[in-house]
Amino acid sequence: MAKAVDYELGPHTFPRGWFVIAEKSELDKGPMAVRFFGRDLALYRGESGKPVLLDAYCKHMGTHLTASDSAMIVRNGHQIEGDSIRCPYHGWRYNAAGDVDDIPYHDGPCPKSASIRSYPVVDSMGCIMAWFDEEGGEPDYAAPALPEWDHPQWVQWQLDHLGELAIHPQEVLDNMSDIRHLGPTHGAPAEYFENEAREHIYIQRQGGIMQLYGGVMLYTTTWYTGPGLLLSKQVWGDSVQYELIANTPVDDGVIKAWHGCLVKAPALPVSDEDRANAALQQAGALEAFATDFQIWRHKKPALKIMQLKTDGPFRTGRKWYSQFYLPRAEAAALHSETNGIYHVQGMPTPSDKGHAIDDDLPI
Repeated sequence: MAKAVDYELGPHTFPRGWFVIAEKSELDKGPMAVRFFGRDLALYRGESGKPVLLDAYCKHMGTHLTASDSAMIVRNGHQIEGDSIRCPYHGWRYNAAGDVDDIPYHDGPCPKSASIRSYPVVDSMGCIMAWFDEEGGEPDYAAPALPEWDHPQWVQWQLDHLGELAIHPQEVLDNMSDIRHLGPTHGAPAEYFENEAREHIYIQRQGGIMQLYGGVMLYTTTWYTGPGLLLSKQVWGDSVQYELIANTPVDDGVIKAWHGCLVKAPALPVSDEDRANAALQQAGALEAFATDFQIWRHKKPALKIMQLKTDGPFRTGRKWYSQFYLPRAEAAALHSETNGIYHVQGMPTPSDKGHAIDDDLPI
């Protein structure tokens, strides 16, 4: 299992950015114990509806804040107070900022040294997304969001939970530059292709005949917002959907992944048949993505790629990705080296093929 240092990405072990850590509906069942970025974390929804993510362990005696469901304070429904959470062992209360603001048997000031780290969290497109930065900085760009998510003609996804995979996320990001796997892996060799880097955004535009979709021409614009969140607008015939693929580091060299499709119904009102068809479209998209997943599961780490001139721009994609492992000041400087549009030798460009499906995308 390769780790971040093996790819020479930078001084950080985990990338900086927004990441999916749960599906929104999971928090309806109560607080969750989760593990990401090499650390145990406590995730819960406050009474205001706000999701909160804290380091997991109470400083008093090291109790995990959300791993217990047998303590009476939990069973009686008294653990969450406002947007704060009480430790199930002695009842120390942590607020959403990670500070202890009440100790039931103590009248004096609460010790500041008992504070734990709180992480920025948003509730977006049915996902709980957290901002992670080894330097502890605040978000420097917004979490991705599609305006179609709230439009009544679009059928919202229910996420496919794909579990953990022992692969470094660098190998996942390589797909964005990898034009030559589209035919052998997906049965959809590209008829045009390009990449574009825009600071924290990396874009792929391509199109080709899609075997799994019955031999129709599939046009896609796919983009990463930071290192862990992929969205793809996909158009074939009269059909249009957005695909989400999210990968989040659990430990160095291990990721957890999710998948979903936001599907436009033919007309309003949306019917049960439309919802069933949307579920079938998501299943079909997952079938296509699963071919990548299986290959990643059984490959060796590609620490160095034997890149040909007619391959996609792997080196550019990896340099773009490395910004998230660098201190912020160095990441900003890297943009001047990576920003731009990249074509593949001998391959038509989107403009050659009249590709224009991304004119209105939030990228």
